Amino acid sequence: MNWLQIHITTEQAQVDFTETLLMSLGAVSVTLDDAEDQALLEPLPGETPLWDHVIVTGIFQQTQEEPIDAAALVTFIQTQLPADTAIKTEVIENQAWERAWMDHYEPIQIAENLWIVPEWLAAPNPAATNIKLDPGLAFGTGNHASTFLCLEWLAGIDLKDKVVIDYGCGSGILGVAALLLGAKYVYATDIDPQAVLATRQNAELNGVAERLWVGLPEEFEQHYQDRAEILVANILAKPLMALVETFHQLTQPHGKIALAGLIEEQIEDVKQAYAPYFDITGQQMREENWCRLSGLRKA
Repeated sequence: MNWLQIHITTEQAQVDFTETLLMSLGAVSVTLDDAEDQALLEPLPGETPLWDHVIVTGIFQQTQEEPIDAAALVTFIQTQLPADTAIKTEVIENQAWERAWMDHYEPIQIAENLWIVPEWLAAPNPAATNIKLDPGLAFGTGNHASTFLCLEWLAGIDLKDKVVIDYGCGSGILGVAALLLGAKYVYATDIDPQAVLATRQNAELNGVAERLWVGLPEEFEQHYQDRAEILVANILAKPLMALVETFHQLTQPHGKIALAGLIEEQIEDVKQAYAPYFDITGQQMREENWCRLSGLRKA
């Protein structure tokens, strides 16, 4: 069995119609991609922004019993769209898709004695602290610069017997790392139910589930009424600035905080937002543009 992909480059206003057209013709899935390398940063909750020009790709299942006439399909699509619409096709041979996805991941060394190891691979250094990870559908594999920066920060501070909050936990990699590095307990939260599930699964995978609580923010607010010694938040600049008073309430006086998911142009705005509540004393950059801020809660 093979797969026929039809790539249609169109303007934003035509995306909904093009997506509906492909689905009506039997596409098993439709994906949207940027056609011009246009950045879309930090949508507000509930927003789903699109690029000005979009590549809409429909994937059609090809079988010997039900072959698809690609030329006839493209000809019909052309009659439904503006005359200058660019359409390309390609055939992809069937393969072990799960295996192909897994092949993209390799062990990552964060610090001298800290590694991230995908659960299906052997640890390069079995004697090190190795975070076993199944990325699933949640953000946080260590490949992204902001996740790496947070892990690097955790590896460089004293976590022994500390209570840690992982706010915006994604895959749970930061909370799991904190526990493996000596933290007493981790409270993790995320707005995405898939992240809550991934965090729980990765905690179980690493044998630390009994020392980690994870839930949605509204559950977290009801469950956690104390103040933590350490808080790490790898999200985005706008929610970080909106959460500054919340983080102030969640951390002890002189408690340590790390903020990531920031690009260089956002650093000063975030620093100003946190200045009344935290002494931001550290700033680290990775891959030229991604930044991490760190500091202490004011007494």
